[in-house]
Amino acid sequence: MKIAAAQIECVLGDPDANLRKISDFSNQAREGGAELVVFPEMADTGYAMPVIEACARPWSEGAVPELQKIARGLSIAIICGVSERDEGSIYNSQVFIDTNGNIIGSYRKTHLFTGTPIGEDKCFSPGNELRSFPFGDGFRLGLSICYDLRFPEVYRTLSIEEGVNVFILSSAWPFPRVEHFRILVSARAIENQSYMIVSNRVGTDDGVTTCGSSAIIDPYGVTLASASTDREELLQAEISEEAISSVRNKMAVFAQRRPDIYRRRSG
Repeated sequence: MKIAAAQIECVLGDPDANLRKISDFSNQAREGGAELVVFPEMADTGYAMPVIEACARPWSEGAVPELQKIARGLSIAIICGVSERDEGSIYNSQVFIDTNGNIIGSYRKTHLFTGTPIGEDKCFSPGNELRSFPFGDGFRLGLSICYDLRFPEVYRTLSIEEGVNVFILSSAWPFPRVEHFRILVSARAIENQSYMIVSNRVGTDDGVTTCGSSAIIDPYGVTLASASTDREELLQAEISEEAISSVRNKMAVFAQRRPDIYRRRSG
């Protein structure tokens, strides 16, 4: 199966312009044979808390119905970071839309970044549930967003408890920590013997410059496709269940875990 990751720059506070770009990149991905294309965090609004507060909409309106139209028109599945307003709360979310334009899943970012100058906790409510979904033959996709990457428990839990073998990361990761980003996405793939599909932003929103470096990494930690730090690009690569099985059969990490000694004992 071929999967694509779109590295794009968003227009802050202009969902219509961003949706046009998403449509263009989705079309390129489909023409290249991809069955799924992944987009960055907050791809509908751009990444600045005051703008998100003003632009966030319920999913019955705004960007999500337009994403459904794009997916249906091109017969391509889309995972995209989007704002989500639900009653009195706003969530930093991902929507997963199938090739028929149906919403088959979603995820609300569980770990909110509280450092300056961003302060996500002042805008968003945190999600409280990890989410994964089957896709194609032999694949189970686990969703995650940006800062979640720093919490290995997320990915190990998805692997062990939900059988995930393809991680999806939508992000707006900032430039000062680009080396952390590159190391962590590789580590999550290697330690869980799973694919890592990474779509990160480029450009600057409200003084914060994102570092690109989107990537598709295989279960052995080999980078199949990678992007620059500052240009819009579309990455595409083939993933296979056979590659996952091969790595896991050669090195039985999951079978050799010792959960009996991972918990602190009293006394």
